[in-house]
Amino acid sequence: MPYFIVSTVLFILGLIIIYWIHNQYHLDIVVTPAPPPANAPLISICIPARNEENNIRKCVDAALGQDYPNFEVIVLDDRSTDSTLTQLKEIAFRDSRLFPISGSDLPEGWAGKPHALYQASAAARGEWLCFVDADTFLSPQAISSCYAKALETEADLFTVMTRQILGSFWEKVVMPLVMTALSVGFSPRKVNDPNTRDAVANGQFILIKRKIYDLIGGHERVKDQIVEDKAISEQVKWNGHRLVIADGMQLVHTRMYTSLESMWEGWTKNIYLGLRDHPAMLLLGAFGALLALIAALFLPIWPLLGLYWFISGGGWLAVGVMVKSVIVWGFLIYVRIRVARGMNISGWYALTTPLGAGVFAAMMLTSAWKVLSGQGVTWRGRNYRPKP
Repeated sequence: MPYFIVSTVLFILGLIIIYWIHNQYHLDIVVTPAPPPANAPLISICIPARNEENNIRKCVDAALGQDYPNFEVIVLDDRSTDSTLTQLKEIAFRDSRLFPISGSDLPEGWAGKPHALYQASAAARGEWLCFVDADTFLSPQAISSCYAKALETEADLFTVMTRQILGSFWEKVVMPLVMTALSVGFSPRKVNDPNTRDAVANGQFILIKRKIYDLIGGHERVKDQIVEDKAISEQVKWNGHRLVIADGMQLVHTRMYTSLESMWEGWTKNIYLGLRDHPAMLLLGAFGALLALIAALFLPIWPLLGLYWFISGGGWLAVGVMVKSVIVWGFLIYVRIRVARGMNISGWYALTTPLGAGVFAAMMLTSAWKVLSGQGVTWRGRNYRPKP
C-alpha cells in the first residue's frame, strides 16, 4: 500500500506539472504578412557578426531582400578571424545599401555584443533601429509586417519570438525541451502588460524607435550586460515606454546551433550567464534540473517498477501503479507531440523526451557548477566569469 500511495501522489503531481509547464506560453500578438507602408521612415537593420562565415551571407541577403521601401543594412564585424568581413565586402560591392564596419577592440568594462551594437547604432541613420542576429533570417515581408504591428500596438520597442530551424538529430531532441523551459521563465502577457515590471526581449529581432533608444542611453547604458536584450527591454519598460513581444514565427527564422557540441557550448553559456547575473535563479535552475532528471531517469523506469512489483505478487495495486505511469507517459507524449509539430519536426521526436531532458539537465547542472566554482565559460574566444 505505501508504494501505491507514493505512486498516486506522483501521478497527480506529474499531471499537474506537465500541464502547468506546457501552458505558460501565451503569445497573443501575432505578426502576419503585411504590405509595405505608404509612408516609410528609414529603418536601420543592424547586425553584429563575430566569426559568422557560415551564416552571414544568408542573413545579409535576406535583410537586403526586404520589400520595405526605405532601409539600410549595417553589419558590425566584431573582430572576426574567419571570412566574415571578406564576404561582407563582396556583398557591399554589388549592393550599396549594405554598410560593413570593422569593429574596434573591446574596451574595458564592455561585453562583446553590446559594444558591437553600440558601434552599429552609432553609424545608423534610421528613425527606427532593427537589431538582428547573424543567425537569423528575415522573410521578404518581415520588416514591413513587424513595423506595421509595432505601429498597431503603439510599441516603442517591438520584439518577436522567431521560428527555430532544426536540422540535426540533436537539435530536434534538445531544442524543443530548451524552448519549453524558457517559456516557463517569462510570461508574454505580463511582459506586454504596462502595469508589471516583467520585461524581456529576443535579441534575434528587436525593433526600437531611435529616439527611445537614445533616451534610455542605448547599449552604452547596458554595456557590461551579456544578456543585453533583456537589459535593454528593462530600460525601455521601467522608464515608462511601451514594450511589446509578439509571435513572429511566420516571418523570422533562426538557426541557433547545428550540432550537439555547438548547442552545448551555446546553451551552457546562456544558462550560466542567467544564473551568474541573477543568483536567485540558481534555485529555479535547480528545480528545472530536478524536473529534467525525473523526466530522464524516473519516468522511463516507473512502469517497469510496476511490472516488477506485479510479477513479484503485487496484485491489483501493482496494476494500478502501471496504469498510472502509462497515463502520465501518454499525457507527456501527447503534449510533446504538439510541441514538436509546432516546431515543424516529426511528432516521433516526442519519444526522445527522456534523452533530451537528460542533456538539458546536464547543461543546467554544468552551468550551475561553473557559477558556484567561479570557473566561467568561454564563448567565441571571450571568457566570462562570475562578477566579483
